[in-house]
Amino acid sequence: MDLRKLKTLIDLVSESNISELEITEAEGKVRIVKAGTAAVMVAAPPPITVAAPTPVPAPAPAQASAAAAAAAAPEPAAAPPAARVVKSPMVGTFYRSASPGAKPFVEVGSAVKEGDPVCIIEAMKIMNEIESDLDGTVTRILCENGQAVEFGQPLFELE
Repeated sequence: MDLRKLKTLIDLVSESNISELEITEAEGKVRIVKAGTAAVMVAAPPPITVAAPTPVPAPAPAQASAAAAAAAAPEPAAAPPAARVVKSPMVGTFYRSASPGAKPFVEVGSAVKEGDPVCIIEAMKIMNEIESDLDGTVTRILCENGQAVEFGQPLFELE
């Protein structure tokens, strides 16, 4: 298969809603898998099948360090009844500030109003500013900078 044809196929997959395309011809087999917003292409001769590696973020070290920190610091079994939480509205990577050297949006003791930005969650290379849905004072920050977070995961405790 010539290079122009491969480029055309990659462009087709990138611009369409399909996530995977596999074509077998006499010269070989081509499989194009869309990973996020970029297309990954793997070509192989007919008798050999090659699977395209999909980049997967490794949240295990961040979760392991968070678990170790949680085990090291004694915490109350349940949050006090007055505590309310700001939860993550999406899956992504939690950041306390807009850029690596910038001042965090909130610290423990910061007063926040509904609609104030409290953090950023990066999802699919897009930085999403997360706003508080509650008024109150930040009593605990429940995530580490750069930690992977899930939908509905508590990020901050307010009182």
